[in-house]
Amino acid sequence: MKYGQFCPVAKAAEVFAERWTPLILRELLAGSRRFSEIQRGVPLMSRSLLATRLRELERAGVVVKGENGYALTDAGEELRPAINALGTWGQRWARRQLERDGDYDAGLLMWAICRGIKTERLPEGRIVVLFEFSGVPRGAKRGQRVWWLVLAKPDVDVCLKDPGGETNLTVAADLKTFARAWMGDLPFSQALRNGAIRIEGDRKLAREFPGWLALSPLARVERPAS
Repeated sequence: MKYGQFCPVAKAAEVFAERWTPLILRELLAGSRRFSEIQRGVPLMSRSLLATRLRELERAGVVVKGENGYALTDAGEELRPAINALGTWGQRWARRQLERDGDYDAGLLMWAICRGIKTERLPEGRIVVLFEFSGVPRGAKRGQRVWWLVLAKPDVDVCLKDPGGETNLTVAADLKTFARAWMGDLPFSQALRNGAIRIEGDRKLAREFPGWLALSPLARVERPAS
């Protein structure tokens, strides 16, 4: 979108405020580099549109494409405070819109969980965690209720299909409940105590599992009282 103004706010908005662009920047700032990694963070965005947006960011000098994928330039990295501020504002003031259950996305949640695993706390060996979500919105890209997390220190991966081998833990929860716990709206420990989140399998691993998870970076943002 072109605003036809020389104002720096308008010129910045032409780059930053295009649909999907802030989410692409969010993924790049979180460490995604490959096209497939970025797409995991924007599962409802078509591949062609993602490719178009990345080319636009390249032309704007925000992103550079190399052998190892995409990387932010100095100009792109300077947008980090803006993305962080946008997320903080959204956590504090825009969360009421999440009452529309269609915004709860199992794929995005699993990608966030995968990316946030505290690998330094993982035991040695391969651990497979099966996630079973209820209350998943219908839809081709968000309707999957069963996911697998494969932990093989220091590597972590999320799978759409059974990766094979022994399943060490099973995590069962309503999608909305788990997402709220990850976002800091509900204490994770409370959800475990009242059975809203259930972890079954190897007892030792089940006790350790919550300590492997990193909640949303915005989980500690203070919310308004009302």
